Amino acid sequence: MKFKTRIIITFLTIILLPLVLASTAFLVIGGALIHEMEEYGFRNEDYNMLIDPTHASRVISSEIFQQAEELLRENTEGLENMDVLSDINEKIENKSSYIIVRRNNQIYYTGNELAAEQIFDRLPEFEGKEINQELEESLYFDDMKKLVRQMDFYFANGDEGSLFVISRMNSILSKRLFIDMAIAIMVILIFTSMFLTNWISRGVFIPINQLNIAMQNIAEGNLEYMLPDNGEGEIGELYRNYEDMRLRLKESTDEKIFAEKQNKELVSNISHDLKTPITAIKGYVEGIMDGVADTPEKMDKYIRTIYNKANDMDRLINELTVYSGIDSNRIPYHFHRINVSEYFGDCIEEVGLDLESKNISLDYSNLAAPGTVIIADPEQLKRVVNNIISNSVKYLDKPKGEIDIRILDEIDAIRVEIEDNGKGIAAKDLPKIFERFFRTDASRNSSQGGSGIGLSIVKKIVEDHGGYIWATSKEGEGTCMHFVIRKYQEAE
Repeated sequence: MKFKTRIIITFLTIILLPLVLASTAFLVIGGALIHEMEEYGFRNEDYNMLIDPTHASRVISSEIFQQAEELLRENTEGLENMDVLSDINEKIENKSSYIIVRRNNQIYYTGNELAAEQIFDRLPEFEGKEINQELEESLYFDDMKKLVRQMDFYFANGDEGSLFVISRMNSILSKRLFIDMAIAIMVILIFTSMFLTNWISRGVFIPINQLNIAMQNIAEGNLEYMLPDNGEGEIGELYRNYEDMRLRLKESTDEKIFAEKQNKELVSNISHDLKTPITAIKGYVEGIMDGVADTPEKMDKYIRTIYNKANDMDRLINELTVYSGIDSNRIPYHFHRINVSEYFGDCIEEVGLDLESKNISLDYSNLAAPGTVIIADPEQLKRVVNNIISNSVKYLDKPKGEIDIRILDEIDAIRVEIEDNGKGIAAKDLPKIFERFFRTDASRNSSQGGSGIGLSIVKKIVEDHGGYIWATSKEGEGTCMHFVIRKYQEAE
């Protein structure tokens, strides 16, 4: 939930909740007091009698006096009719009030005979009072808690008559109502405060505390500490931002650890692969120095071997240099428009001489349309071909090695296939061969040594040319490398 919405709800709750609860408390407490009054034979269904009994009594008596006056104007015998008097009394008997009509010092009518007998002798004499007399002229009997208002009139035959409206004063109940309502309001305010405090705590303070704990875990290097999804609003966005930050930090840390592991593995691989030719060079040089190569033929063999081992070292160093460029995305490219037939023709001619010296046959076919042109870096593309062929030569296990190179036309691209008849690659290893430092020869024997970065360099160069590469292989039969480069097309 958003903070703005939370503030609005808090504001409305502070105003409306106490108001609703206070109104409910008043109705409940007032109803209880009214019920208590009824148990003592005192009927009262008007809440005004509890709040301001004096004013309520005045309103009740004024209404009765006004009705009585109208009756007398219409008919001087109006107040002599018992049915009329009963109707008047019924209107006020549920408001802790009743009427007494006196005629020549005798009770002519009363709405409550028992109560009338107790108060009749104390009623004031006939004085000719009118209906518009002020409340101050009302008579209050403190011992009976009753308020009396009087209206004098004359019966049709001239007898003196007085209409009394007698109301019971409930000052004690009013005090109880005040005290009970004060207690209820205090309880309501405490409840509202606790409710809002708990709601704000659960919605704001607890999530912030959880976020603080999470940040402490980050500071301590614990990137596995996760925060729960906290829904919508600013807190939810804060949680999601933390989670994004945590995942990015974790990914960065994992990449750093993986890169350090790869660098250590690279150093180990290069050290191992450099140690083999260096040891061989030292051995042959010592042989020359000790005079072991005592014939021209032996001397020539020793020198050629030293030269080949030096070339192997140079190749490893070049791979390390290219790897460094890959790792920092700084491989230098010089793209040109290249004629496919001419370029691969020259490349195969150069590679063929080297393969022929190793007793490996090379079969080359170009099925691309004449004049097909691609955009590529000649040097880096040659590195791709040489690395793939070098990898094929390394794992040839047949007496007669064979390498087939095919250029296929695929409408808007060319596909180069380099296939050998080597020992092949296991299906479980095939998806991993383009990963850095991956080697299928876990034993790292010297005859098939390598840094494990050759094919990862190939993949990087092909992708930087906008192409893609994959491999197919069958164990014991051989491996085929496929890579695709898009053709160059003149803009219309």
